[in-house]
Amino acid sequence: MSEKFNSRITSLPKEQARPLTEISKTRPQMESISSRNLLKYLPWVNVSGGYYRVNRRQILEIRPGMVTFDTSDSTPRIFAPSLSQMPCLSNIEDDELLKRIAAVAEEEKFTKNTQIVTHGNEATHVYIIYSGKVAFFEPGVFDFDNATGTMGPEQYFGGFGLFHNNVDAADAKTPSFIYDAIARTDVTVLKIGYDKAKEIIKEYLRGSEGMDKYLHTEEELSILRNKSNRKGETKIEMFAGLHDNEPEIPSTFVAYDAAPREYELHTGQTVLKIHTKVADLYNSPYNQTEEQVRLTVEELREAQEYEMINNRDFGLLHNVDYRQRIQTESGPPTPDDMDELLSKRRKTQYMFAHPKAIAAFLRECTKRGIYPDTVEVDGKETIAWRGVPIFSCNKIPIVDGLTSILAMRTGEENQGVVGLYQMGIPEEIEPSLSVRYMGIDEKAIISYLITNYFSVAVLVPDALGVLGNVEVGIH
Repeated sequence: MSEKFNSRITSLPKEQARPLTEISKTRPQMESISSRNLLKYLPWVNVSGGYYRVNRRQILEIRPGMVTFDTSDSTPRIFAPSLSQMPCLSNIEDDELLKRIAAVAEEEKFTKNTQIVTHGNEATHVYIIYSGKVAFFEPGVFDFDNATGTMGPEQYFGGFGLFHNNVDAADAKTPSFIYDAIARTDVTVLKIGYDKAKEIIKEYLRGSEGMDKYLHTEEELSILRNKSNRKGETKIEMFAGLHDNEPEIPSTFVAYDAAPREYELHTGQTVLKIHTKVADLYNSPYNQTEEQVRLTVEELREAQEYEMINNRDFGLLHNVDYRQRIQTESGPPTPDDMDELLSKRRKTQYMFAHPKAIAAFLRECTKRGIYPDTVEVDGKETIAWRGVPIFSCNKIPIVDGLTSILAMRTGEENQGVVGLYQMGIPEEIEPSLSVRYMGIDEKAIISYLITNYFSVAVLVPDALGVLGNVEVGIH
């Protein structure tokens, strides 16, 4: 039905004129595209055969790892196999025995500023932190205590009392704490009594004979320390001194890790489908197939950065060495916290943080009347601390107002963090990313298989560190 004629209009109305005109339009826009700074600034290594093996020197020391929790219900419970990450229990390979030890863990809560353990007091339990932060202080040379660090969830203290020579030796002395542990926040711990753990192991062995095969001794650890360098690698014997008396020069060799870690390239895939009518007719001014592929690739790249941060197997947040994990002292990230993060490694090149964490850090700087440096990266001024640029990365999660800040050294030549991909795959449109035509089905729908191969590797543990429990709220 035609519109009613309006006799008062004396010129052609725009509603009638508009159908005769062309219209300017944009390409399809995508709000979720981010800066993807991690992908941009990480050096990439071309991998052949889909695997990347990181060969290292042999490690002698017993390295600590994180104790994780079963979060299937609201009751805090230890994931039993992770107890073997504690040096004192690392000899135990039987998951059933670890389950028995985990089952005797007792939950205890401490309010903020409560003293959890006191210097000089008898040690009776190993404490595993479920939530909150615990600060440690040791007597200083002068008239004040030295703050020696802060621990957070999945970390532990007090395990020294489970060493075998502190357990059953005839002349064993009851071990004592050499530090004070104070709750920085409300803290929940799961504690395991030395006596209960020993009884479970004795019952498992049907006696105390052979206990040293399950519980390390301090002497054993001391021997390992004497055979290793400061990073726990097998020591190279050498002579250092004057040759006046013609001393014998020791022989040596460099021992390698017999089971080096291998990183398999992760796969991101999707099948893009486009009807032939759409591909044939609706292609001006923008090609529908090209735009569909472009936006799908953008989403794959966003997912790639997320996986490189959060994947449980190879993601950076889950591959930080236990001793490279530090906690904020007060909550928000302060200049002191950032200095502590930088001090953990040589030649830190980049830091990555959620934009809200960067804002929280700038607020702390403003409170102290200081302003971070700026450095030029790719022709742009970027916020930096001590000359290290701080890049935004919105894939670092924020959970209950808490997030993390990553610091890293990069590149194979620096024994740092590297991205992994494989170039030269069939029908590649970007490095390690391909679009393959899969044909047309009986419904006239064209299919394209879009594939992205990638991973990330940490060559040595001190190449990557994290500042955890970073509060991003406005205080």
